[in-house]
Amino acid sequence: MNLPYIIKESFSGFKRAPFATIASISTITISMLLIGFFSIISTNTSRIVELIRSRIEIEAFLEEPISNSKIQEIKNAMLSIKGVDSVKFISKDEAARIFKEEFGEDIQNVLSFNPLPPSFKIFLNNENKSLESASIIHEKIQNINGVEEVIFRKDIIEFLDKRTKTLNSLGLILGIIIGLSAIMLVSNTIRLTIYAKRKIVQTMKLVGATKWFIRLPFLLEGLLQGFTGGVIASIILYFIVKLVSNYISLDLSQLLYVDYVIYIFVTIIGMILGLLGSIISVSRFIGESISN
Repeated sequence: MNLPYIIKESFSGFKRAPFATIASISTITISMLLIGFFSIISTNTSRIVELIRSRIEIEAFLEEPISNSKIQEIKNAMLSIKGVDSVKFISKDEAARIFKEEFGEDIQNVLSFNPLPPSFKIFLNNENKSLESASIIHEKIQNINGVEEVIFRKDIIEFLDKRTKTLNSLGLILGIIIGLSAIMLVSNTIRLTIYAKRKIVQTMKLVGATKWFIRLPFLLEGLLQGFTGGVIASIILYFIVKLVSNYISLDLSQLLYVDYVIYIFVTIIGMILGLLGSIISVSRFIGESISN
């Protein structure tokens, strides 16, 4: 197989159909920019959601009066529940101290007594912070003897679950639409290249060239278009993120975390889309160009 010839022919398509090639690369660039932006948004949203989830806790208020042995019994019962990672006991005095820190008032001076009951804060492991798992754990804790009331922010978990599913579904639909658009345009560009080189293709076929020898330059051309579009998109994406980071506060810039893997991902996806477009075009039109 003559590799230099194949590489030379793969670049020749850029000359034979320059406007179609530019359009194809531009479409891939725009497509990869959109996918890159959405990947950044999705990645950072998931990271923020997980951060919020990590702070979600269940609080169980205990019946009064209650002995130390009963408190230990309740603690052991909570730790035995599947999905519970750890628990923290909050005494009446500690609850009063927390109240004073948050509201600036000593509750015992206001009411002349401490009405705050002892409680446990229950922390869930990462696998059980969904609404369904947290609700099951909530119910099990409520049934423990000595527990008066159990509360947790069900509304927050429900909101996070719904928004995460919506975001993932939107990303999937958007990715499919963008990907198909890029594939079709690359396919059309390669088809124009095949048409422009139909005489050469016919001659190669007559002299006994194999199917792969004829098809490989076109496949490589689509791959190069995808690579070029992906690299351009990655460069633009990098500078946009850099520019945005300079104009937002330090706290917000920490939320805009972009792993360099995303730039590699964008480039690879561009190459895959370019290759798929060329595969479709070669499969459909190489035979036609030879027979015409």
